[in-house]
This record gives sequence, C-alpha cells and structure tokens, in this order.
Amino acid sequence: MEEIFAFLAFGIAALACVFAAVWIARCGRRDRSDRGATLVALSITCLWCLAVASLGADRALSYFAETARDLAWTVVLFRLFANDGRDASLRLVRPVIGSLVFVQLLQVFVVFVAMGGLLDRESASLALQTLALLHLLSAAGALVLLHNLYAGAADMSRRLLAWSAGSLGLFWGFELNFHTVAYLGGAALNEVNGLRGLVMAGMACGIAIGFSRSERGLTFRPSRAVTFQLLSLVLIGGYLAAMVLLSGWAADRFSGDLGRITQVGFLLAAAVFTVLWLPSPRFRDWARVMATKHLFKHRYDYRSEWIRFTHTIGRPAGEEGSLSERAIQSLADITDSPCGLLLVPDEDDALTLAARWRWPQIEVPAPAVPLELARLLEREGLILDLDKSRQGISHRGEAAMVPAWLRDEHHGWAAVPLIHHHRLVGVIVLGRPPVHRGLDWEDFDLLGVAGKQVASYLAEQAGQEALEEARRFDEFNRRMAFVMHDIKNLSSQMALLLANAEKHSENPEFRKDMLITVRNSSDKLNALLARLGRYGGADSGRRERVDLADLGRSLAARFTHTHPVSFSGCGRCPVLADRECLEQALVHLVQNAIDASPARSPVEIQVTNHGLRGAIVIADAGRGMSAQFVRNELFKPFVSTKEGGFGIGAHEARAMVRAMGGRLDVESRESFGSRFSISLPTDAAEKLLASRFDDSPIGAERLDEVHTKRNEVA
Repeated sequence: MEEIFAFLAFGIAALACVFAAVWIARCGRRDRSDRGATLVALSITCLWCLAVASLGADRALSYFAETARDLAWTVVLFRLFANDGRDASLRLVRPVIGSLVFVQLLQVFVVFVAMGGLLDRESASLALQTLALLHLLSAAGALVLLHNLYAGAADMSRRLLAWSAGSLGLFWGFELNFHTVAYLGGAALNEVNGLRGLVMAGMACGIAIGFSRSERGLTFRPSRAVTFQLLSLVLIGGYLAAMVLLSGWAADRFSGDLGRITQVGFLLAAAVFTVLWLPSPRFRDWARVMATKHLFKHRYDYRSEWIRFTHTIGRPAGEEGSLSERAIQSLADITDSPCGLLLVPDEDDALTLAARWRWPQIEVPAPAVPLELARLLEREGLILDLDKSRQGISHRGEAAMVPAWLRDEHHGWAAVPLIHHHRLVGVIVLGRPPVHRGLDWEDFDLLGVAGKQVASYLAEQAGQEALEEARRFDEFNRRMAFVMHDIKNLSSQMALLLANAEKHSENPEFRKDMLITVRNSSDKLNALLARLGRYGGADSGRRERVDLADLGRSLAARFTHTHPVSFSGCGRCPVLADRECLEQALVHLVQNAIDASPARSPVEIQVTNHGLRGAIVIADAGRGMSAQFVRNELFKPFVSTKEGGFGIGAHEARAMVRAMGGRLDVESRESFGSRFSISLPTDAAEKLLASRFDDSPIGAERLDEVHTKRNEVA
C-alpha cells in the first residue's frame, strides 16, 4: 500500500513538473533572470520523481537524482538574488551558495561510498545517516537565504516573489523536517516518503503561478540586522558541519582511544578558534565591512547613521566631553575611525589644534596646517584622502601643502573641512579604521554633509560664546561707569578741598603738606579715570620714543621690594609706543608673574634689540599653564586661574600692545613657568619707512596708511 501511494504521488509530481515547465516556457515572463534555471530545475525534479516512482527512494540513482535536484534549486535561488539588478549584492551571496553546493557535492561522494559496496553493512548505514545530515544542513542554509531574500525585497517585489518564495519554502521546509527525523531515527522514512511527491507537485504549481505575475524585477533590500544574523547562522552551520565531518572522518580513520582523542582534539581546536578569533573586534569589523561592501548597494545605512550622529552631537554639554570632542566623535563613528583631531583657525587663519578625541599620543605643532592649505579647503570644500596625498596624488595641488607631521603620521586617514556659509570653521582629522580601506564617493558625500552640520554646531557655539562675552562686557562696562562716576565726584570734591585749603589754611607747613598730598591724590585719581575711560586697549594715537631698557629697569625697581625681580639688557632699545599704555600692560604681566611664582623665585625682565623690532620679556619659574589653557582660555576675558581674579589683565595687555602695532607671544609649560614676550617696532624701523616716502608729494599720507595697515596686521 505504501509503495502504491508513493508511486502515485511521485507520478503526479512528475506530471506537475512537466506542466509547470511547459507553462513557464510558453506563458511565463521572459525577462526574468531565473527563468532558464527554473526550467532546468523542474526538468531535473521530474527525472528524480520518475526515478523514485520506478526504482524506489533507496537506490543509488535516486540519491544522485535527489542531489542534482537540490543543486538545481540552489541555482534558482541564486538567480532570484540576481534579479535585483546589482552584481554587488551577489558578492556575499556567492560564498554562501558555494558552501551549499559544496555540501551537496559531498552527498555525491557519500552516496558513491555507501552504495558502491566499499563499506560493510554497519558502515554503509552510518554513511546514509551522514547523508541525511548533509541534506539537513543544505535545507537549513537554503531556508535562511530564502528568508533573507524575501525580507529584503521591496513591497512591490514581494508580490512577484510571494509564490516562488512560498513554494521553495514549502519544499525546503518539508525536506528539513524529513531529513531531521531520518537522521535522528537512523533510517529512511518509507512511511511518509510518498508525501514528498505531493510536496513536489505543490511546489511546481506554485512556481508556475509565480511566473504568471505581471510585476517586473526584484529590489533586494536586506536590512543590516538580518544580514549579520544570516552570517552568524551560516558561520554556526559551517562550524557544526565541519565538526560533524571531521569527527566522522576521525571515527572512520582511527579506532578506540585514538579516535576519541582525535575527536577531542578537534573540539579543543575549534574552542580555541572560537574564543580567540570570533570575539575579536577586528574580525567583527572585517565581517561588517565585507557585508556592507559586497551585499548592499550603499555602504551606509543613512537613517541609522543620521540618528547616531544627531544623538552624539546633540548631547547636553558636560556629557562625555565637550562639543569639540563630540564633533570629532560624530564623524569618527560614521567611518568607524577610532580617534580624531579638531583643528580650528587662529588669529592668522592658520589651523591650530583645538581638541582631540582618543588620540593623546600624536604631537601637533602650532600652526598645524599652513594658511595656504586652509584657504584651499575653504574654497574647494575638499576632503583630503591622506593616503593619496602621501602617494603624491593631487586634485587641487593639495598634496604638496599637507604638513610633514600629518604626512608622516600614517595613522591619519582623512581630513574633513567644516564649512559654514562659505567660511572654514575647522578641520577634523580622522584616524584610520581598524579594517584598512580607501575612501570612495560615498564616504566623500556623507562626510561632506555631516561636516557642514558639525560646522553649524561649532559656529552656533562660537556665536553663543561671543554673545555671552559681549553681555559680560556690557555688564562690566556698566559697573565701570558707576565707578568712573564715583571717582569723578571724588576728584571734584578733592579739587574743591584743595581750593578751600589754599584760601583758609593758616599754617604754612600744614598747607604745604596738605597741598602736596591732595594734589598727588588728585593726579592719581585722574590718571585712573583716564585709564578706565580707554579700557579695552583702545588706541590713543599717541606715539613717543620709549626706551625699553629704561622701562624694564624702572619696573624691576618698582617691584623689587615685594618680590625678587631681576633685569638684563643689551644697551638702549628705543621703540615707538604709548608709554602709559605700554607700562600698564607690563605691570599686568609682571604682577601675574609674581603671583604665579614661589616666594623666593625671581622674575626676570629681559630686553633685546633686533634692529627693526625691540622685545621685552617677562619670564618666571612658577606653576605655568597648560597648552590648552594658553590656546583657548588665557586671553579670554573673565577667565582666570587665580582665585578671585577678574581675568581681564592678559586680555587688556594684548589689546593694548596690538593697538600700538606690537605683538604679545606666550610660551608656557606646567610646573616649569611662563614666558611673555612683547615685540614693538623701533624708531629705526619708523625712520626706514619714512625715508621711502620723503621724496613723494603724498609721503605723509602714505606713511599714515602704512601705520594703519601695520596696526591692522598686528
């Protein structure tokens, strides 16, 4: 009875395959890439059904035909993947399909060994059980691929794919259960073998119906999560298959304790591989890069990347670093870069280091990037591929402008300009990802857009800081207005007291002392009032010949009674400056040096004449300042390291020196001290400039213009 049912079922299946093949050949869509493979698969399935119906399922010819059937439908599945029209999507599918084909070819070898009389009865039974396991693995892998195909298809493509995917799912799902029971039971299931014929008939009908659909083309859009789960399942399945095959080979090749030792050795080797290699971050990064590169049309999942970017850059201040550090991280996360640097324009528009993220070991000079390269990046919006720059490949002449420190640092990978309203806000240098790869068009597009977004955040922060600074200046100016008003009233009262004393005092000696005291106090208050009136370094326009050597000696004598202050110079050093403003700036710097120095550590004042410029240096051996503080906070008003300090002295000193056409430079190192240097043009430089225009009728106007431009540059 069972044999009759199987004969009828497989006969019906063979007829269904024939009718389905004829229908597809005559009426099915001819533009589908899986059409030819499906016709071949239906023909081979028909032959298998005829072999089972006539000879039985346990004959060698039936086993070979079954393997050929599995190979044919695997090729059909591969062609379904090819229907999305992108060869790149097949690069990751090909290895998986290849693994399934390899498992199916092993079935041929096992059938040949089991049915060729090379083994005894017991070994042949074991070989057939192994054959069932191989069929099981093949069905499981095909089902995983089929699920990934259908889950990644577009909605319109799913309507075309529904019947074909459902039919193949029915086929491989039944095969999976059939061979699982056969493997666990250790024998063929003759009782339910006839059901396989009915399943084949249903599959053939479903495939034929699928080819009658009018929709065209498939769009393969697997999600990243589904893809990585697929890879994990394939890896686990491959591991299990390898262990089963190796263990079976060891059991056949060796006997007794030696066979068991060999199996345990294989198990330990696999465990070591699993522990050392699979959890490796480098291996996971490599797997992710390979999957996104070969399976997907686009490397990036733009929705996920933008959500992560917004979450990183938009975190509140104080959470996991400053905005500058989070700006670096937001771009580094996109390309899986492990570290990065942020360079921002300084006062001369050259790029200097502003922040670093997980890159403490690199030494960055100041300036970090020359002005020419900064202007090129601002003008062109060019993202630098540092590997190509090291090879001398250049698109806008940028390779020759890349600084030596960045060219020699092979961990540097890309430099992304941050452009906001056609203005360069900064440059982010990204470290090389763990898995080496080159930059392509997709990297350039995404980093360019994200860089503009980062630039807007940094520009917004700079604007908020400027507004806050302006607000605090406004508050400070209002306070100073009250102070100036009170001082002015006090000065008027003292002037009145002075007038009354001149009229009514009878004691000549008292009157003399009182007049001297009151006059001195009045002069001091008026001088203070004048300084407060031009607070912030406004240029008074006065220039006089000032000897820096004399001024340095007077400062040393002025402070020497409160702290050791030494002076050294090389003769006279006449410069053109506003003496009162210059003295006020130097007093600020000397007082700061004294406050930062230990009690007995001297402060040094040095004066040098460089011909066209003179310099006065205030150096101390105090606690010093960090490079970050000097770069970002030293000259900001209302920022001070001293308890109770107003933080206005260094800012005012630099503003006054600049107003006189000079320059204030700082060198400092923590625990070693600081060195402030003021450089001013000498009168020799002024005479040299004047001599060039003496013969010109507009010489005076040109000289004033030179003075103005020199002050603007300074």
